[in-house]
Amino acid sequence: MNRSTLHKILSFAALSAILVACKKDIHQRTQDIPALSPTSTDINAGTWKTVLLTRPDTFAVAAPAAVTTSGYIGEINEIKGYQSSLSEDQKDKIKYWSAGGVLRWNEIMRELVAKYNLPPYQNADGSYPIPNSANPFAYPLFPFSNPPYAARAYAYISAAQYDALVACWHYKKLYNRPAPHKTDPGVQVLASETDLPSYPSEAAVLAGVTAEMMKLLFPTEVGAIQLKAEEQETATIMAGAATRSDIVAGEALGRQIAQVFIARAKADNAGKAVGTQADWDALEEMAKAAGEIPWYSQESPKRPPMLPLFGKVKAFLFDSATAVSLRPGPPPSTTSTQMKQETEEVYSYTKKPTAENIRITQFWADGVSTYTPPGHWDAIAAEDFIKKNLSEVKWARNMALLNMSMMDAAIVCWGTKYQYCNPRPCQLNPDIKTLTGLPNFPSYISGHSTFSAAAATILSYLVPERASDYAAMAQEASKSRVVAGIHFSSDCVKGLEAGTKVGNYAVARAQADGAGQ
Repeated sequence: MNRSTLHKILSFAALSAILVACKKDIHQRTQDIPALSPTSTDINAGTWKTVLLTRPDTFAVAAPAAVTTSGYIGEINEIKGYQSSLSEDQKDKIKYWSAGGVLRWNEIMRELVAKYNLPPYQNADGSYPIPNSANPFAYPLFPFSNPPYAARAYAYISAAQYDALVACWHYKKLYNRPAPHKTDPGVQVLASETDLPSYPSEAAVLAGVTAEMMKLLFPTEVGAIQLKAEEQETATIMAGAATRSDIVAGEALGRQIAQVFIARAKADNAGKAVGTQADWDALEEMAKAAGEIPWYSQESPKRPPMLPLFGKVKAFLFDSATAVSLRPGPPPSTTSTQMKQETEEVYSYTKKPTAENIRITQFWADGVSTYTPPGHWDAIAAEDFIKKNLSEVKWARNMALLNMSMMDAAIVCWGTKYQYCNPRPCQLNPDIKTLTGLPNFPSYISGHSTFSAAAATILSYLVPERASDYAAMAQEASKSRVVAGIHFSSDCVKGLEAGTKVGNYAVARAQADGAGQ
């Protein structure tokens, strides 16, 4: 057995163990929460400002059959048939999905990001293979869901779900078909009782739009995701929340709206973000020409830089010129007194790490085989949104704002990183031993700081009673990178500033989207 094959086998075994633990952790936090019971149905959400759709009725949904027709009565009987003999497994699935589709799909997304967040092992000649979306099942599997890719995936899924649910709410209000239990008292309510019209089904809209988006973002998981989509739809019928025609109309609407987002994603420059050898060489030469010590990969053999052209990806919250304008100015010169002092500061932290610094390093590490810093903030947000008793469409709106802010933060951050190509602390002082893994991209500015500030800013608007907590978490996440030996203080200060500016664009959008707080 050759070295590469052995590494792949060992990596797969290790990853499997990590994923079991990760999945258990994700669902343990929410497995016992009650069915979604919104304080408001947000019946007028069909008028909220969408992300890509120009109108909520861009895709037509035919009027439903009357509840007095034989076809509808047959669908009611299907629900009653299920409910007459539910197995324990079916009851568990009803309970799982009734907690909220946006919540559950985000958890599934985090699991997938963790599963695919694994850097490829080198080839025998010392080069590194790159995942190929045109051949996703070849090693290394597509995608490598590193932080920028993950941020983009979370954003596209959340934004597509939001637009799809706004359209869904438009048709719900238009057709006003009552929920099954309101047309037939023999139907049990096994989720939460609601006055929200059932046509088209919001659960099926979410299943359809998410399954369709996965074909682009995680193509090797399409089969498993389709099974999850079918599970959600069936659970919704069994719960008495929707009839079969509610489901069919919702899924079709969701899949159509996904195509709008897929078309954008195919043209947003993310496919070019890996760059070429010429691009990689130019980065180092650019820093040298400016009289600076350039960043370089410290892996052996040297690994290509992570997504050096991600700064050119099309943002959601602002245009490309604004993305460039949000980049902070240059870092301290690598030969300056300030940089020498900052290097000494990092060394002092890593030479004698305190228990508290080790704790925050581990808590915010979010490295290989995790759901990345954006996923970490999604988890934080989800636990707080649960307490707010939001409708599905409000859940989707909030997650879209959060994840669009973190995708755009990645664009600004990565554009800055490769504009200056600044070295990591251990390049300037080899005695610095990091407390966690060493990222394979330049130091300035800190990704954790930029992601965290963007997230904390929009979350402080959405959940104002937690604003001080979010700010403290962002500061701690930022500090964790300095005490871990990965970043200089200036990387983190400027990252926090840039992330806050990005987050403010999300807040401005939230204030104008018609959804309220």
